[in-house]
Amino acid sequence: MDDKARSGPAGTATAGTPDAAVILRVLRVCLHTGFAVLLLVALVRLLGTGLQGTDWLILGLALVLAAVYVLGTVLEKRHATDPSRFDPRPYSQLWLGTVCLLWLLLIWASADFVWLAFPLFFLQLHVLPLRLALPAIALSTVLVIVALWFHNTGADGGALQLPMVLGPAFGAAFAVVTGLAYRALYLEAEKQRLAAEELRRTRAELARSQHDAGTLAERARLAREIHDTLAQGFSSIVLMGRSAEKSLDDGDTATARDRLRTVQETASANLAEARNFVRGLQPPVLAESPAESPSESPTGNSPEDPLVNSLRRLCEKTETEAAARGAKLRCRFDLEGTPVDLPNPYRTTLLRAAQASLANVWVHARADTAVVTLSFLGSEVAMDIYDDGAGFEPSAVTDPAGRPDGSGYGLKSLQERVSALAGSLDIESAPGEGTVVAIRLPLGDSPAGRES
Repeated sequence: MDDKARSGPAGTATAGTPDAAVILRVLRVCLHTGFAVLLLVALVRLLGTGLQGTDWLILGLALVLAAVYVLGTVLEKRHATDPSRFDPRPYSQLWLGTVCLLWLLLIWASADFVWLAFPLFFLQLHVLPLRLALPAIALSTVLVIVALWFHNTGADGGALQLPMVLGPAFGAAFAVVTGLAYRALYLEAEKQRLAAEELRRTRAELARSQHDAGTLAERARLAREIHDTLAQGFSSIVLMGRSAEKSLDDGDTATARDRLRTVQETASANLAEARNFVRGLQPPVLAESPAESPSESPTGNSPEDPLVNSLRRLCEKTETEAAARGAKLRCRFDLEGTPVDLPNPYRTTLLRAAQASLANVWVHARADTAVVTLSFLGSEVAMDIYDDGAGFEPSAVTDPAGRPDGSGYGLKSLQERVSALAGSLDIESAPGEGTVVAIRLPLGDSPAGRES
C-alpha cells in the first residue's frame, strides 16, 4: 500500500469516514490477535517438549520477537491517539525488517513458527509499497515451503510434498487478495472523504459569496437611500441656512423666519429618515403624509392617496427651495387616472425618483417650469418629470465613482431602483431643450407588484 494509506509499524491507517475507521480498527485487532495467538501456540509447543540445548535460544528469540512487535504496535497506537507523541511511521519498514529477520531465525530453528507467515503477509502488504510487498510475500512463501520441507523430510532426503506447497501458497494468495480488497476499500473511503471535504468547502465558499453579495446589495441600498434622502435634505438645509443668513443681513426677518422654519422641517424629515433606516420601515414621508395632511382629493370625496399627497407637497417644497436661491421656478403636480393602492416598494421608488429629479431641476437645470405627472394606466403606473431648463447630454453622464465629491449618483441610483421592480427608465434631454425623466412600473403579476 502507498504511503498515504500507511500510518504506523502495524500498517494501520487513518480512515476518512466512520465506517472505514471501524473496518480498519477491526482489521488491526484481528491482525495483532492472530500474530499473538500463533506465536503463543508455537511457544506452548516448544515448552511442552521441555527446554533442551538450543531451545533456550529459540525461546529468547521468540520473546525478543514478541517485544519488538508489541513495541511497534504500542508506539503506533499512542501516536494515533495523540499525534504530538513520537511518530513511528518513518521507522515502519525498519520495524518490519526486524520482525521478519527474527521470524526467519525462528523458522530455521523450528517449524512451529512458520505459521506466523500469514499475519506477516498482511503486515508486508500494509507497510511496504505494493511493488515491494508482492516480492516480499513471494519470498516469504518460498521460505515457508523450504522450512516445512526441511523440518519434515528434508533432513532425511525426502521429496517435497504437495501439501507443503499448497498450504503456504493458498495462504499467501488469500492474504494478497484480502489486502488488495482492503486497499480498494480504503481508497474508496478516501475518495468519499475528499468528496465530503470538497462539498463542505464548496458550501462554505457559497455561503461566504452569498454573504458578500448580500453585504454589497445592502451597501448599495443604503447608498441609494442616503443619496435620495439625507444627502438632499442636508443640501436643502445648507441652502436654506444661507438664504436665512442673507435675509437677516438685509433686515428681512419674515423671510429669514420662513427659511428657518423650512430648515427645521427638513431637519425633522432627515431625522425621521435616519431613524427609519434603523427600523427598516417604509419612508416616513409616505407613512405620515395621510395623518399630517388629511387633505381632500380634487373631487372633495376622500383623502388623497399618500403618494399623491407626498408628490404634491414635494412640488411645493421645491418651489420654496428654488425661491430661496433666487430662482423663479414654478413646480406643478398633475394626476391622471384613478389612484390605486401601490405596494410600498413602488411608492418608495416613485417618490425617490421625484425627489432626485426635482433636486436636479432646481440645482442644475435653471428651469422656469417643472411638472410632475403621475399616471395610473391600469397595467402599469407611470411618472414623468419635465422641466424646461438647460438640459444635458444623457450619454455624457459620468460614473459617480469618479467624482471626488460623490455627486452624480442620482441617475445610477434611480436606474437601480427601477430595474429592481422590472420597470423602465427613459431620459430624454438635449442641451438647451429641457429634460423629461419617464418611469414605467408594471402592475399585476410582477414579483414586485405582488408585494404589499
